[in-house]
Amino acid sequence: MRISDVLKSKGATVATIAPDTAVADLLEGLVGRNIGAMVVVGPDGPVGIVSERDVVRKLHELGADLLQRPVADIMTKHLVYCSPGDSVDSLSAAMTHNRVRHIPVLDGGRLAGIVSIGDVVKTRMQELESQQEQLQAYITQG
Repeated sequence: MRISDVLKSKGATVATIAPDTAVADLLEGLVGRNIGAMVVVGPDGPVGIVSERDVVRKLHELGADLLQRPVADIMTKHLVYCSPGDSVDSLSAAMTHNRVRHIPVLDGGRLAGIVSIGDVVKTRMQELESQQEQLQAYITQG
């Protein structure tokens, strides 16, 4: 299965935030949308990603003053991304290797979606259910 298939079922909407937005506003957006990460977008496109984990780590380090700082201070600047043509298997490997839970999808440099570890698990579950149904049908027709 390809990333484009995952995006067809989940949608291509991506929550984004500007690098100069305060961390307090980021948290409001994460909670309000019930999501775990946002792609940080500058004038020329994606420049990073910021997740709940980034906030927790920096909050522990810097304390409550963090809430007034810009997202750019805590975002992950090394952006791991995939393309719509990549396989879910390669995405799973990239998530494991890079220890990330959210990977933006870029298509020709343009933000085309985001895939989370939850999306990967859901896809795997659907594939397993389909295989089980096919095996059941094969056995009963046998």
